[in-house]
Order: sequence, then C-alpha cells, then structure tokens
Amino acid sequence: MTNFSFKFLVSIFLLSGFFQVQSQTYKWSDEVELLKRVDLLPAYRHNQLIEQESSYDRTWGNDDGFSGKYSYIRKENGNLVLAEFEGPGVVNRIWTPTPTNDMLAFYFDGEKTPRLRLRFIDLFSGEVYPFAKPVCGNEIGGYYCYIPIPFKKSLKIVFEGEKIMFHQIQYRKLPGMDVETWTGKFSESDRKLLSEVNALWADISPTVNNYTAGLSANAQTEQKTFTIQPGEEVTFFDKNTAGRIVGFEIDGGTSFEGIYKDIILSAKWDNEQVEAIHAPVADFFGYAYGSPAMRSIMMGRYGTTNYCYLPMPYDRSASMKLIYKERSDAQQNPVSVNVKVHYNTNKRNQKEEGKLYSVWRREKPDIGKFYKFLETKGKGHYAGTIHIAQGLRPGMTLFFEGDDSTYVDGKPRMHGTGSEDYYNGGWYALLDRWDRGISMPIHGSLDYSLPMNRTGAYRFFLSDKLTFEKEIYHGMEHGEVGNDFPVDYTSVAFYYAAQPLQEKMEPEAELREVYLPTTHVYFPQLMEITPDRGIGVILDRGLMITAYGQGAVRVMLTDVPEGNYRVLLNYHERANGADFQVWQRQSQLSEWTSTKAGKDTFRERVHVGDIRLTRQTNSITFHVRKNGDADVFELNLITLERID
Repeated sequence: MTNFSFKFLVSIFLLSGFFQVQSQTYKWSDEVELLKRVDLLPAYRHNQLIEQESSYDRTWGNDDGFSGKYSYIRKENGNLVLAEFEGPGVVNRIWTPTPTNDMLAFYFDGEKTPRLRLRFIDLFSGEVYPFAKPVCGNEIGGYYCYIPIPFKKSLKIVFEGEKIMFHQIQYRKLPGMDVETWTGKFSESDRKLLSEVNALWADISPTVNNYTAGLSANAQTEQKTFTIQPGEEVTFFDKNTAGRIVGFEIDGGTSFEGIYKDIILSAKWDNEQVEAIHAPVADFFGYAYGSPAMRSIMMGRYGTTNYCYLPMPYDRSASMKLIYKERSDAQQNPVSVNVKVHYNTNKRNQKEEGKLYSVWRREKPDIGKFYKFLETKGKGHYAGTIHIAQGLRPGMTLFFEGDDSTYVDGKPRMHGTGSEDYYNGGWYALLDRWDRGISMPIHGSLDYSLPMNRTGAYRFFLSDKLTFEKEIYHGMEHGEVGNDFPVDYTSVAFYYAAQPLQEKMEPEAELREVYLPTTHVYFPQLMEITPDRGIGVILDRGLMITAYGQGAVRVMLTDVPEGNYRVLLNYHERANGADFQVWQRQSQLSEWTSTKAGKDTFRERVHVGDIRLTRQTNSITFHVRKNGDADVFELNLITLERID
C-alpha cells in the first residue's frame, strides 16, 4: 500500500467513523478541532441535531429579553436556571448583547457543585482561560463564545443574579457517544490546539493553505485568465473525474462592484439538472449594495480577490463558469478575470459526505410571511447565510427586529431573539455597536445605513452546523411582530446534502439591480456633525444645539446618491427655543426661524429648502442664534426627498 493510499484511508476513517466510535472517548479537543477543520464541513453528523435555548418571546411578540420575562426556565434558590440539557452533548455557542458581572454556574451530570463558575462577562472578555479571543469576543454589539462545553449526562446552566436579558445558548446532541465531561484542565496539546484555532480566526489575509488538511490535502491549482463580454459564458473549470474543489479565487478588479450585478457564478456537480451554485458574483461573495463587504476566514474579498474556501466534493464531474448577462438599460464593459481553482482527486465518500449547494434568493415577502433562507427535504447540514436586508419604508431599521426560526425533521429547534442577534451582533443604530460594516472570522455586519434604511450580515456554521436527517426550514422574520415591515431581502444559503437541488431562482435583470430608495431619514444618534465656535452640542432626546450667542453646526449627508432633494426637518418649539437658519455651504436655504413658543410643540416635516447633493456638497449647516435668553435648538430628524 502506498503512503498516499494509507493517508487516504486514515482520512476516510476520521471522516466517517471517528464521531461514531463508541469505544473512543470524545474529548474537548475533538470539538475544538472542528473550529479550524473547514475540510470537514462536508462530513455528515448522523442524528447530531442542534437545538437552542434562548430568551425569545414565547407569545411571538417582541419582548425577546427586554423585560427578562422569557430569559430563564425557572427560579432556583434565588437564582435563574437558563438551560437544562440532557446528554451526551456539547454547548457550541453562547451569545448575548447584555453580559453582566453576575456569576454563571455550570452543573454537569447532576453534580451539586458547579465544575465551571465564572462571571458572565468573562465568557467573552478573554481574561479567563480557555475563553480566549477571537474564538470568544465582542463586536457589532454582541458578545459571542464558541469554546465548546461538553457534558456526558446532563448540563444545567444557572445565572446567579436577579435579572438576565438577551441570550442564546446553542447545543448539539451526541447520541451514543462516550463524551468526556468538561474538566477545566487543559494539556499542553489542548492549549496548542486552541492557540492554532485563535491564530486562524485572527488571520485577516486567509489563503487556501489554511484548509488543505484531511481529504482537502494535496491540492493542485488550475489557473485561467480571460475576458468576458456581455452575453457570453466562460467555463473556467471542467473535470470529468471524481474529486473535490478545496477552494477558488476570482479576481476581476473592481468589475463586480456597482449597482448592477450582471455577472453570475454558476457550478454543476455530476451533471445534475439544476446548478449547485447560481448567483450573482457580488452576492455570492458578500458584497453589500455594490461594494465589497465580507472578509471572513472562509469567504469574502481581500484586495481585489474574491475567495471561497468551502470544500466542494463531487462524484464524477464538476463544471464552473461565469455568465455575463446582457442589460438593455445600461452601458456594459468587457471584464478581465483571473481565476484560480484549487482541487484534488479525493472523491466524495457518498455515505459520509454531502455536496455543497447554495440557494440564492431575492424577494419582497408579503406582510405576514416569513422570508425563507432554505427549505429542503433529505439529509444534510446547513453551513452558512449571507443576507442583504433592505427596508422599503424610510425610517428606523425595525425590520431587523425579526427573529430567525429553524425547524428540523418536523420539530422547532431554534428560535432567535432578533436578526442582528442571529449574526452574533446587537443594538443596531447605536454608536460603535451595529452601526457599520464589520467583518469577523465567521460572522459580521456587511453594512448599516439609516438614511438608506438597509443593512446586511453573514454567519457561517463550523462546529454548530445544523444537521437534518429528513428536512429543514430556516427563515427570518421582517419586523417587530407578524412580519409587518415591507422589505427587499437577498440571501445566499449554503448547505451540504445527499440530494441535488430541485429548482433555482433565476437572477433576472430587475433582481440584479441594487434598490435605491428615494426618501432618506437622518437620525441624531448616527449623524456626523462638526460644531463651529459659539455652539454647544448634546445628544439627548434629539440633537440639542445650544447657542452661546451665534454659531453653526454642520451635518454630513452621507450614503445618499447624488441628486436633487427637498430638505424636511422635525424639531421642537419650546420656551427656551433659539432661532435657526439652514445653509448648504455658502448657499442660504432658509430664513431665520424661531423655535421659541409658549408651550412645547413638535414640528414635523417642515420644508426648509431644496439642495443639489453631490460628493462635494453632501452637507447642510445649521446656524443658530440666541433669541433673548432662549438658546436651544432641538433637532430630531432630517429627511431628504428626491425630486428628480
């Protein structure tokens, strides 16, 4: 037997039998390994179903943690029991946007004394080993922990405090396995392994070499450079023997950017009737509204290179191509592309591995109807979501109050607490929380803009991939209650399965164009302001501008497309109301207006003038002066309405 053949058989053993061998103890390190072994993503986990305990409102309302009413199972000795799981199993993920200094206690296997007890915040702070960064951390408003917590018989998690708010605790059942319960003791090899995982997750310049292990080893690279014209198709990878794609990279410079997403990535495995991948390149690689945005450890864009390192095994053949769709209403240019495909000849183990499929969808779901990421029958596991979320009603992004729901094999398994929570974030529209695009190793925000009323996000599933034996439904609400917010949602769902896709959504011309709203609202909490001399600024109920005599405050009108707009203001009239005047640089828009009044009055949508907005003139300036002793101008909203 050759050395290669021996290694191949060992890999097959690890893939197909390792998780099922009852005589071998399943240890903490085995679970940590999954946080870096992207090559194992195709492997099935037979009957290892994921479930979640969370603080979601059991009445389907929006009290998903605000009051704490649904944030615990029961009270016990003055403490709050958050979860009780029957083993064997492992907790894969803990998330919250509201950690506290209260103690969190983990009781294993019916023991009366917790083996693990620490401050809630220290699951995420990086100060208590092994809860180290970046596998645990805090960004975009959410605190997350992916350090596994295994248990042999049972696990009870108790919060030693009076109130806990939002949380999600996700665990996986390990039926028939001999699981070593959490010990809190870590060998030198354990520490080395976790250090390797942390280094991988911290790598902001991912390469395919990070994932050429196991059945993804010994990869070779096929490279092709070509120019594609509108109306053309170019096949860049075509094999008629079994193997697997370890990853691929597409460099088209900036050609995939912009409001038109006319170049489609398409792939077929084994001459299946429906394409396994069929999506605009921009959506597949996590662009947001025409700009590159995602930079995870497995997929995204780095420099001008779009990369995907999700393994793609196939049985007999594989074909990948780019399709340049023609458009009648816009100028289209030829696009020069350089593609690298990394692959080997290790065929799929049909009993133990699925093929990769992606489902692209864009829809304006009806009021009252969930948005569906994926609904399919058969065997497999869900591995990732890319989600572009556009509100169709100007104002606050309340559509992101919607919860995620997951049904597996006829049973509800996961119910979330809000859309940004599903993506390990929290608190949209708040400074330094969910307020911009931020890429993290396996999750992130793609964009956030109140004036454009849009956001986007992604999340990949490694140790917590969602196994299904018969069927899965995975979807997202839009709105606070009852899917009540009109939206335009685009998504790419990634999963591995035994059965091919039965249908696809074709990206028609309208679906390949970024939606541009015509009404834009600026809220004080995220305004970009520059105060001049003679002015004090406080963010309270609105933007409180205090004039010490007379001065000015400039407000940037970012994100909005160039054009002509009506400027509308919401502001208060009060006894201490100052006078204000609105300018666009050196052009006066309004006369002096008094906000001094005998009783408090709220003025809405007051038209103060029209502007021509360009990249050089995307601001307005408020000049404020005292009116006697009255010295405060309270601004609540700026609305722009397009007039051309």
